[in-house]
Amino acid sequence: MSTIVTFIFVFGIIVLVHEFGHFIFAKRGGILVREFAIGMGPKLFHHRKNETTYTIRMLPIGGYVRMAGEGEEEVELAPGMPVSLVLDENGVVVKINPNKKVQLPNSIPVEVIKHDLVDDLYITGFENGDDSLEKRFTVAHDATIIEEDGLETQIAPRDVQFQSASLGRRMMTNFAGPMNNFILSFILFTIVAFMLGGIYQNSNTLGKIVEGSVAEKAGLVEGDKIVEINGKKTSTFEEVSAGIMPNANKEITLLVKDTTGKEKEITVTPEPAKDNPEQGVLGFGREFKELTILEKFKYGITETFANSLMIFKALGNLVTDFSLNKLGGPVMIFKASEAVSNSGFIAILSFTAMLSVNLGIMNLIPIPGLDGGKLALNIFEGVRGKPLSQEKEVMITMIGVGILLLLMIAVTWNDIQRFFIR
Repeated sequence: MSTIVTFIFVFGIIVLVHEFGHFIFAKRGGILVREFAIGMGPKLFHHRKNETTYTIRMLPIGGYVRMAGEGEEEVELAPGMPVSLVLDENGVVVKINPNKKVQLPNSIPVEVIKHDLVDDLYITGFENGDDSLEKRFTVAHDATIIEEDGLETQIAPRDVQFQSASLGRRMMTNFAGPMNNFILSFILFTIVAFMLGGIYQNSNTLGKIVEGSVAEKAGLVEGDKIVEINGKKTSTFEEVSAGIMPNANKEITLLVKDTTGKEKEITVTPEPAKDNPEQGVLGFGREFKELTILEKFKYGITETFANSLMIFKALGNLVTDFSLNKLGGPVMIFKASEAVSNSGFIAILSFTAMLSVNLGIMNLIPIPGLDGGKLALNIFEGVRGKPLSQEKEVMITMIGVGILLLLMIAVTWNDIQRFFIR
């Protein structure tokens, strides 16, 4: 249960912040946001406020902001389609219901002949089944329409569609999702620094010594530096750990520099770790450095930047030596959530911050269907002086989405095999 809660928290907050970036900049750019969804699949909850319907959907593996004019609409009216219309006191249509499962009180049944919900805003049809009289209904600019699953969203006149916004506003809307992920990462890493009062260093300097441990018995004290293990130089905590862990119950030689700068050579035998007898431990922690308030904010920036570099290195390695095992989807995030759920709230925050950077960077890859692909089309439009035709842009996007879906299916199946089928 703790793993599930951690997974939903981590994935939920990252997606929420990402989509909120798109949402807020779309609003500022005058773009109609028809739906703000957390999760995918069937809707569990929905609430309409102003022109946007907010939904929570069944599968906690993503989310989306549905902007007017950015793709195929959920509802397409067609000649001969029966609909019911709700009119205001002036006889203007304020609600369109093509859904046979939804009954609206005080509505007028109409068989559609033709319509335009983008430019001229009207519906022409036969009222009450009387095919002898064609009637034209004016549709309000902010009229709503009921979709197949019962969701009520606003129609999308041309002036509030995505393509009607300026190029700069569209680019900012596309970039805002990844930008928010970077901001979230900075905030979370900063919170971690404030909660800890400082940070653990990746150095060869020893932190706290465990009472009664091999390290204490060998005379090691906090502040000592392990500069060599069996003649191999060490400068980071990872290098020190790598020299100790494979040597459970095996004698090793350490070259230690004490706090005065003097060096001494000692011989120790790492004891087996309680949770993994195959790994050796001496019984000391990382060096801890207390930070000033300014340094804590600086840590938020540097840690975000450091994680970004790690992701770029991983992407480069993926290009030169591709393997599905180097990729991970929701299943891998779930397994990682299992590991951090028992490590405390600070570990969960750090994990969330790292994943947020990851999502931000990955979304900026210029692949159609991702935010980076949309930005690439925006830049192309700026250089060319005019956008691609909507048909070509939709085709390119659909190809990109198809490739991403195939890759996601392959990665998810590979993760299932790795973690659950042995």
